[in-house]
Amino acid sequence: MQSAVCTRLPVQDMDALDDPDALDPDPDGSSGLLGGDEPDAAAAQPMDANAAARAMEAFDRLMASNPAFCQRPGQRAMAQRIADSLHDATPGNARRAIAVIQAGTGVGKSAAYLATAVGLALSCNTRVVVSTATVALQEQLLHKDLPALAAALDVPLTFALAKGRGRYVCKLQLERYADAEGGSLLDWAEDGTPQSEGEPRSRSQTAQFERRMRLYRSLAQALAEGEWAGDRDTLSQPMDPADWAPIAAERHTCTARHCPRYRDCCYYSAKLALVQAQVIVANHDLILASLGMRALPDPDKCILVFDEGHHLPSVALERFASAMDVTNLRWLDRLPGVLHSAAREMEHTPSIDVSATALQLRRAMQDIARALQGLVPIATTADSATHRFPNGVWPQELVEPMALTQEHACTLLHELTELGAALKRQARDNPTQSADCAARYANLGQMASRLSGVAQAASMLLAPEERSVAKWVEASAPSGIVTLRIHAGPLFAGGLLQERLWNVAQAVVITSATLTTCNSFDYFLRETGLQGLPQVSALAVDSPFDYARQGELVVVATAADPRNVEAYTQEVVQALLADLREVERGALALFTSRTQMQAAVNALDEALRERVLVQGDMARPRLLERHAERIAAGQPSILFGLQSFGEGLDLPGPLCEVLYIAKLPFAPPTDPVQEARAEWLRSRGGDPFHELVVPETGIRLLQWTGRAIRTETDRARLVCYDKRLTHTAYGRRILAGLPPYAKVQRNC
Repeated sequence: MQSAVCTRLPVQDMDALDDPDALDPDPDGSSGLLGGDEPDAAAAQPMDANAAARAMEAFDRLMASNPAFCQRPGQRAMAQRIADSLHDATPGNARRAIAVIQAGTGVGKSAAYLATAVGLALSCNTRVVVSTATVALQEQLLHKDLPALAAALDVPLTFALAKGRGRYVCKLQLERYADAEGGSLLDWAEDGTPQSEGEPRSRSQTAQFERRMRLYRSLAQALAEGEWAGDRDTLSQPMDPADWAPIAAERHTCTARHCPRYRDCCYYSAKLALVQAQVIVANHDLILASLGMRALPDPDKCILVFDEGHHLPSVALERFASAMDVTNLRWLDRLPGVLHSAAREMEHTPSIDVSATALQLRRAMQDIARALQGLVPIATTADSATHRFPNGVWPQELVEPMALTQEHACTLLHELTELGAALKRQARDNPTQSADCAARYANLGQMASRLSGVAQAASMLLAPEERSVAKWVEASAPSGIVTLRIHAGPLFAGGLLQERLWNVAQAVVITSATLTTCNSFDYFLRETGLQGLPQVSALAVDSPFDYARQGELVVVATAADPRNVEAYTQEVVQALLADLREVERGALALFTSRTQMQAAVNALDEALRERVLVQGDMARPRLLERHAERIAAGQPSILFGLQSFGEGLDLPGPLCEVLYIAKLPFAPPTDPVQEARAEWLRSRGGDPFHELVVPETGIRLLQWTGRAIRTETDRARLVCYDKRLTHTAYGRRILAGLPPYAKVQRNC
């Protein structure tokens, strides 16, 4: 898991920080300033009866501070609901509350929740954590919404961005790799683990190392000269993950205050700034990763806001999943050498035969790989083949080798942890040796991270089927070498979210423009584990837009059945081409698959092709910039995109006057987690299509249609080429959850 850091605020006292989440637990565990004992949490005061009124005063002050702000009835209703729900559920009070609010496009939800949540937080001396799903919204909050609120309030307001630890460089590692001699002693193997001292390198490894060393030297120079602050996201050019990994700050490799670079550490300097912030902006994955880690304010000691909350279930499913590679095992051959090298320096005698245990682990994983190769057709291209284990039942013949895998991984991990603790004590007691200790600790940490992942995945794979775990193996051989990766993940996120978050959190707001599907909150509440909880209230706030006047939804009936993919695609493409010729300014066409989009691209004549910008042809920011430039110059411009263009894309006014939807956006039927969810539901007498597929499609289509009308003055036509939207009962359910556009039907 990653910890959190931030920017924007000055560093005051590095001695105030401790490391709450390193390889070995902090011996005293007493100084987690971001956890339960941080000063502001300890000083939290119960709300008084006027807290809700004061929160609304903060909202009114924000609205009055800028003539450009146009207060809307829905926005005020949202702010009032937050104030009423949370005013007696903040830290220091016994009651807990979770306000679930769907706010349609144009409501101005960020101003509504920021003003009221901050107003409540200031009243009880606590903090606000705002979580988003996208970088774009984070930037809006940090550079627009929060500065506006700070200017409107009569008290100072500080805010900061929280990031994962891995977004920051480790200065100690960077210095080592920037130095030829130091780097050569700590070379890394091609699989990302430290290479043993004296182990020979291949010619390709040598060339790769020399290229990386030049890169690291340039980064070290930029860091030393103040041209770079150590944040990966501020690099002038994106960095390859394989190049970043060796120099990234990482929990398992960090000795924290015992490191010689601790006082000017990029991560800890930023983390101290986070301690001082009254409002922290983070993302959903970081919030979930930080639960119980003291890296962010504890959920029961802050006001927690999830914007873009419809992403929470999918983010949680990914966060709580595990995987292991059972074919690339060279790191296990290196593990004994890395451990023994550190043990010799510490005069530490391992409690186990490390070489024998590592060999036993390797053999157990090889046994699993050999058995699995008979189950999965091996892909010989970059594509992968997947085999899912029905009903989450791990094959009986693989139970023993997987149990041995878990046992040996845990045994080795325990030994590494003990040695890591000794290294940290050595660094603490002998500061002159801290650099050497930190280097060896980093090598141990890389191995510990691998072992931890193996142990966690093995535990999930051995879970009984009643635990509702999806289990599958993914195979590929793009370069002729077979890779087998085994995955395990929960079928539903609700139970885990309820256990780890909702049962702990004190005051929560969850908001998005798309929390309902088919006109109901039920699906979202069920997926997030909120259904039936007494502290939950739900409110839908309508958009201020006059959709019946501003928008027209045209449903085109094709002769071909959408389930006949080839015939349907051919017919839709021809209809789409005819419609594209009528575009005068900006348009967006959304497709459900790359194959479908490519079929449309291939059918474009030369004149139309000049008007079309295709997702993937260039970087997304440049693509959108080019689209806007064309329209500003009076030229028609049409964007072709997939799912990622159906959400979060802001194309107001002439940038999107027509939206084309090639097909209802059903999720791919081959996704192993979705397959397992459907199987589980079916085994209990449920209907996966109507209980899972239709609600998910409804949310996705609501997101897609939201690209069309972005302001009160926009006019847009939406064209859907899938007749199932009006010709089937489930389609009409989905249609009922869309804004009330004027509706037109036509034949293809």
